Amino acid sequence: MRHRKYILDPSDLQYKLVRLHWKQKLLRTFLWFAASLVVSVFYLTLFENSFGSPKERKLSEDIEKMKLQYSLLDRRYENAFKTMDYLKLSDEERFRPILNMDSLPESFRKPGYGGVDRYRDLEGLSNSSLIISTHQKLDNLNNMANVQEESFKTINEKSIEQKTEMDHMPWMSPVNPKYGLGDRFGFRQIHPVLGTPRMHWGQDFTVPYGTNIYATGDGTVIESGWNSGGFGNCIVVDHGYGLQTTYGHLSEIRVAKGTNVKRGDLIGISGSTGLSNGPHLHYQIEKFGQHVNPIYYFNRDLTNEQFNEMIQAFASKSKFR
Repeated sequence: MRHRKYILDPSDLQYKLVRLHWKQKLLRTFLWFAASLVVSVFYLTLFENSFGSPKERKLSEDIEKMKLQYSLLDRRYENAFKTMDYLKLSDEERFRPILNMDSLPESFRKPGYGGVDRYRDLEGLSNSSLIISTHQKLDNLNNMANVQEESFKTINEKSIEQKTEMDHMPWMSPVNPKYGLGDRFGFRQIHPVLGTPRMHWGQDFTVPYGTNIYATGDGTVIESGWNSGGFGNCIVVDHGYGLQTTYGHLSEIRVAKGTNVKRGDLIGISGSTGLSNGPHLHYQIEKFGQHVNPIYYFNRDLTNEQFNEMIQAFASKSKFR
């Protein structure tokens, strides 16, 4: 009864039941559904604005995680930049000064990267400034690493070249330092054989007959045999870099012309051939064709045992080639 509606008919003063047309019923149902839908959307919107939808909450959480990851990545970049600064410091203040190399200009160490629109695709994204900043740091770090790699390659090549040069320098006594020095580099008033004033272009060693004579640096034998200039049995070694060493008055020659020798290789035996009044070694050095005093190219502070150990060490690593 409560769902029925009655109206008073004035014509006969009777209450009569109101019957709705089916179209009216359909309209009322539609209006009720529409009102319910509006109310539901209103409350759902209100809830989402206040608490957010599950999808939005998930997206928000993902964004926060991404920010955290970028923050951690940024710290790693900072550590990487510190490492690059350390490598640069070692490069500029250790390796290059030792190898007598020029410093790299700062403009070369921090090159740019091409493309004015390099980061166009990253613009307009959520947190695009953070993403672009990270990409810029990556590009800078990559450029610095490439420059440092090339610098270390150059340093390595230079160090190999310098080591090769050092190996070729005649920086060793040709005989054991236990033996004394004879006539020194300079002008002699009386030649021991000729008896006339004459320039002495080398350093003599007063070694007994049969003493081992060693190559004082890496090089190639360019003369091996009798020398008509007074040195008798003689060996000349070209060390490269403008340097040559001569070993004269030998009793035996142990290397042939064209032989590649290493520092410490046994190349001859002392004697008294040529213009000599007794067994000794005449040793001289030429640099770019000019005679230099050999005394500045070796030291005599080694003991007999130390010299022998050095020769053994050289012998274990070297062969005639």
